[in-house]
Amino acid sequence: MDTDSPDNRAADAPVERAAPEPIEPLLKEDTVVDRAVSAAMWGLGASWLTTLLGAQILLHQRFSARQLHNVARLYSMGQVLLTGTSLRHVVHPDIEQGRAYMFFQNHVNLLDHCTMYNATSHFKQGVELEEHFDYPFYGEYMRRRGTIPVSQDLPGLKVLVARMREENEAGHSLLVFPEGTRTVDGNLGELKSGVFRIAQQLEAPIVPVTVTGMYRVMRKGSLMIRPGYDVTVYCDKPIETTDYARGETTRLMQDVGSVMRRRLDDYWRSSNAQPRPRWPVPIPSWAKMNG
Repeated sequence: MDTDSPDNRAADAPVERAAPEPIEPLLKEDTVVDRAVSAAMWGLGASWLTTLLGAQILLHQRFSARQLHNVARLYSMGQVLLTGTSLRHVVHPDIEQGRAYMFFQNHVNLLDHCTMYNATSHFKQGVELEEHFDYPFYGEYMRRRGTIPVSQDLPGLKVLVARMREENEAGHSLLVFPEGTRTVDGNLGELKSGVFRIAQQLEAPIVPVTVTGMYRVMRKGSLMIRPGYDVTVYCDKPIETTDYARGETTRLMQDVGSVMRRRLDDYWRSSNAQPRPRWPVPIPSWAKMNG
C-alpha cells in the first residue's frame, strides 16, 4: 500500500492560489454493520497484499521490475477491487503508449498508486520518502522494485533528480503526488513546486491524474473501508513542460492544478446529491476520453 508521498518540504513552500471555496463532501455515517464489513475487507486485502507482494519480492531476485510489470498490474487491480469498488479509467487519447510521462496524481489514501496503476499500460516507477523504506515487508518490496527514495537534505535531492532522470531516459514513467500528503477534506491541497521544477529540468510531459470517489471508500484519519462506491481515474491531456520557461513554474502548477480541481469540483457537485453507496457494484469498466 502507498503512504504519504514526498513533497520536497526542505526546499519548497506551498504556492498561494486564488481559488473558489472547496466543496464540502457529504459523507455517510458509519454503522456497526459498516465496521464489520470493513474488518472483512481488511482481512481480504491484507491476505492479497502479503501474497502478491511476497511473491514479487522473491521474483525480484531474478527479474527486473519492468519484467514483472504485469504482476504489479495484477496486484494493483486486485487490491482495489477487494475494497468492493467499481473502478473506471478515463484516458485522454493524446497520451501515447510508448512515451514516458510524469503522472501527477491527487493524494487520497493508502491505495492511490494501486488505483491509478492500471489506468494506462505504462511502466510506472514510484517516489517515496526515505523513511518509508524502513517499513517491514513493504519497504523491502520498494527496494527490490527500485522505488526512488527521497531524503530531505540537499545531497538527497540531487540523488532524487538523478534517479528520476535515469528512469525517464530509460523510457519509464514516474508516479508523483504533488500535494505531498493525503487530503484531509477530499479536495486538492496545496501543490509543492519541487516536483514541478524537476519535471521542467527533465523536460518531461505531465499528465494530470484525478481520482474521484476514493475519498468515500477510504480516507486519512480513518481505518474504515467503505464498499459500494464508484471510483473514476481521469488521465487528462498531457501538459508539455517545454512550453513553460524555467521562471514559469507557478504558471505550470496553476495549469495542472486547475485541471485536477475542476474534476474534483464536478465530482463533489454531482456526488453530494446521492452520497450513499450502492451494492452490489457493477463490473469495472474502462473508457477513452474524447479529446
